[in-house]
Formats: sequence, structure tokens, C-alpha cells
Amino acid sequence: MRIVVLAAAAALTASLAAAAQAAPASVDVTVGPLLQAKAEKTYGVRDVRQLADELSTDVRRQLTRTGAYDGARVELVLTDATPNRPTFKQLGDRPGLSYQSFGLGGARIEGRIVAADGRETPVSYRYYESDIRYARYNSTWSDADWTISRFAYQLARGKAVASR
Repeated sequence: MRIVVLAAAAALTASLAAAAQAAPASVDVTVGPLLQAKAEKTYGVRDVRQLADELSTDVRRQLTRTGAYDGARVELVLTDATPNRPTFKQLGDRPGLSYQSFGLGGARIEGRIVAADGRETPVSYRYYESDIRYARYNSTWSDADWTISRFAYQLARGKAVASR
């Protein structure tokens, strides 16, 4: 009998705690106009859209995990991205280009966080690799992926994300 009472009390406590939590932050990611133009002309729209989807997924996952910015609206713009290796579209457009080619990559993210009370906080983060020695073993979007992961991690810890 005592176990049933304790289990009921635990279930009631858990449901009250869940109800008291604010809704997780909503995340909206768009691609900036300059990057969209690069996507259409050079990189391929599919690749850039996948980066934007990855940004949305990573930020949403990290914010849900930590509960940072609950009830807020996170509006992000992927303003720039540079691949480490040629994209599928680049390889198709230039037959002499090799996937073994590599270079320095990275990305830039800008946006704002609109709190439930209407207060806005601008966010910005950028990272571009500066040492070619590390690019040789990377995949197509390695540095851009790293930028997205670091941004999501730092944002979820409630840090004011500044440009790097």
C-alpha cells in the first residue's frame, strides 16, 4: 500500500513539474540572400538547404536539452558558408574538378532571440578555418558543420554569442 501511495505522489510531482516548464524555444532558420545566390549559382541549393536544416535541428536539440530560452523565438539566418571540398553541383559543373581538392571552409550565422516578454537579443557567430593543414582530411562541409555545432552548443548554455 505504501508503494502505491509513493508512486502516485511521484507521478503527481512529475506531472506538476512538467506543466510548470515553459514551452521550448521555437527555432526559425532562413538562408541569407547572398548565400542563396551562391547556392543557386555555385554550391547547389540542396547542399545549402541541408546546412540550414542542420542548423535548425542542432539549435533545437541543444535548447531542448538545456531549457535555455524557453518560450522564446529564435530567428537565425545562415548568411555565409564555404565548403572544404567541391560540392556535388561544383563537381558536375566543372568536370576537371576533383573531390580531392580541398580548401578552408566555415560559416557565419546571424539572428536574434525574441524573449516571451518581447525583449530582443542579437546573436552572431562565425568561424572560418585558418590553417590549411586541417582541411586535407575534412569532408565537404566539415568546417561549416563545426561552426553550426559550436554555435548551437554555446547558445544553449545561455552565452551571449559573439563573433569569433
